Amino acid sequence: METNQAAAEETAANTPESGGVDSSTQEDSQANAEPGNGQEEGKENEVHGKDDTSSESDSAEQTDWQERYLRLYAEFDNFRKRTMRERVDLIRNASRDSLDKMLPILDDFARAEMASKDVADADALKEGQALIYAKFKQIMEAQGVQEIEVNPGDTFDVDLHEAITRIPSPEHQGKVVDAVEAGYKLNDTVIRYAKVVVGE
Repeated sequence: METNQAAAEETAANTPESGGVDSSTQEDSQANAEPGNGQEEGKENEVHGKDDTSSESDSAEQTDWQERYLRLYAEFDNFRKRTMRERVDLIRNASRDSLDKMLPILDDFARAEMASKDVADADALKEGQALIYAKFKQIMEAQGVQEIEVNPGDTFDVDLHEAITRIPSPEHQGKVVDAVEAGYKLNDTVIRYAKVVVGE
């Protein structure tokens, strides 16, 4: 009997109370849980902080791109307007240089007209007229204008000639019979076709 009582007392002493075990287990679990909760909250704060920073950087980048776009659009609009003005000025003043060189011919014609009122000699008028014509032709050639040379008997060329009429001519069949109006080239480009009569 004494042996059984001693064994029971020893077992009871070695076995911890149920309340003690539960309380220590709960404290350990709470201790383990509390740091975990703090870490999760910290992580969430870090994520939110990163989201705020990224959104601010995205907004700043978008503003920068908008400013670049507006600046580029304004530059292009200014370039377009400037180009249009230059084109209009070029069209208006394209012939200024050529016309400036023709003004002396106009002066010569004005002087010839004044002189013709007092001069009775027809030969002097013809000589003055020939000088003015030669001067005018020289100025035109200096500008790149050349007369298309057309002679009777030349082969009719649609790239140079314009047939205004056809006449029976066995001798000049398919060829130029006569030149009615001279044609001209500007730097190897026909600006007016020579009007000719073609034989058939």
